[in-house]
Amino acid sequence: MLDPHLLDNPIWNSLITEHSRFALGDNLARRFPADIGPLSGFAEPSDAAYDTLRTLAGPAGIVVLFLEEPPAPHTGWSLIRGGLLTQMLCPDASRIDPVLHSTHAELRRLTAADVPQMVALAELTEPGPFRTRTHELGLFFGIFESDRLVSMAGQRTRVPGFIEVSAVCTHPDARGRGYARTLMSAVMDDIFAQGSLPFLHAFADNHAAIRVYQSLGFSQRRTFHLAVLKNEQ
Repeated sequence: MLDPHLLDNPIWNSLITEHSRFALGDNLARRFPADIGPLSGFAEPSDAAYDTLRTLAGPAGIVVLFLEEPPAPHTGWSLIRGGLLTQMLCPDASRIDPVLHSTHAELRRLTAADVPQMVALAELTEPGPFRTRTHELGLFFGIFESDRLVSMAGQRTRVPGFIEVSAVCTHPDARGRGYARTLMSAVMDDIFAQGSLPFLHAFADNHAAIRVYQSLGFSQRRTFHLAVLKNEQ
């Protein structure tokens, strides 16, 4: 029986279940290693949990949290970025159609050899935190034009029965060709094949992206408040 309530605290629940092998921290707070990304979580936003996060972040370190309430950083933390996130869930595998409608592009699974291009594309397009080991979290697909990675999408956090679609991005020179939709379909197809349901997070005011996600069968489940925090101690 799937438990959608696991998605109410997705980063923490990922770090204590499906991605526990990556987790740094304890029963108060955990995070992914810095070379995977700054995603972090806790069971409850207590003072003790923030103290643990401070140790995990290190001096001037960055953590990313999904919060129930607007961020009000504790002493010694500064808010680098906030914003309202929408969490979307797709329960219907029948809408998947991972077809590349181009004779000038190649879609393939990405490997460790593609990491330099993956990081460069993420730095250019800023789809969310992406580091040199982010690709270890799950399957990633990319579209290449003349051996250049121009679009990608993959899998990030996961809890029992649910896998997040993430790092969806396209080079500005290659937009308008339906690459993001094609890649998301491929990623979603793999998630359904694993017997899980795909979910994702997007800024609530990114209406263009949300329309694409809705066309793929996603609907809003809930919202979170993003908190990108820097340890000032």
